[in-house]
Amino acid sequence: MQPSIYVALSGQVALERRMETIARNVANMSTVGYRADEITFEQLLSTAGKDPVAFASAGETFVSRNAGGLQQTGNLLDFAVDGDAFFAFEGPNGPVYTRDGRFSMNANGELVTTAGYRVLDAGFAPIQLDADGGPPSAARDGMLEQGGVQVGALGLFAIPEAARLGRFENSGVVPDLPAEPVLDFVGNGVAQGFVEGANVNPVLEMTRLVMVSRAFDAVSKTIEQSERTQSSAIRTLGGEGGA
Repeated sequence: MQPSIYVALSGQVALERRMETIARNVANMSTVGYRADEITFEQLLSTAGKDPVAFASAGETFVSRNAGGLQQTGNLLDFAVDGDAFFAFEGPNGPVYTRDGRFSMNANGELVTTAGYRVLDAGFAPIQLDADGGPPSAARDGMLEQGGVQVGALGLFAIPEAARLGRFENSGVVPDLPAEPVLDFVGNGVAQGFVEGANVNPVLEMTRLVMVSRAFDAVSKTIEQSERTQSSAIRTLGGEGGA
């Protein structure tokens, strides 16, 4: 088979991966705290043949850390991160980090996520509130008060830039390096009565979708042309051999 077909096929695989990330991003444009999928590609050089041939890698996905826009809700149990930090909640296998601050109090007075996971403080302990004390007030550093009495603090955590982020449900992420509690509340803080929207740019994603679709069609035509050329060469050589 001609090397050009292998090159085109590698391009199709890469474009398919890109299409998958675009589809996920578009599907989560309205998901609170969602972090968009991005993908990087590398050129792979094969020297197995007489001449080097460059292929496209299948691509490596990663979670974008760009912030989404803040939306005011007025709900005192809605919180957003102002800065580059994350809330944490108690996942099945350890802490999970999120920018989705739509919390509530359960019957025991515990602060929980929309899925019922317990929200954690800076010491990775569940936050216990007074179930009869009403919604707490939150300071920028995450300190929570009910009736003028401090009852706990929302944990804010910094995830190392070098960490790879795995996904947990819609808006949760699990880093492969440990996160550290935030101590600087000048650049990072809590905004009460707000939530953070997804960091997906709808116009950009739709533009990417059109570009990827056109590129996929172009690659498909290249493969079809290569196959026709190869078939024609085989017929020609076969006819000469039988003459």
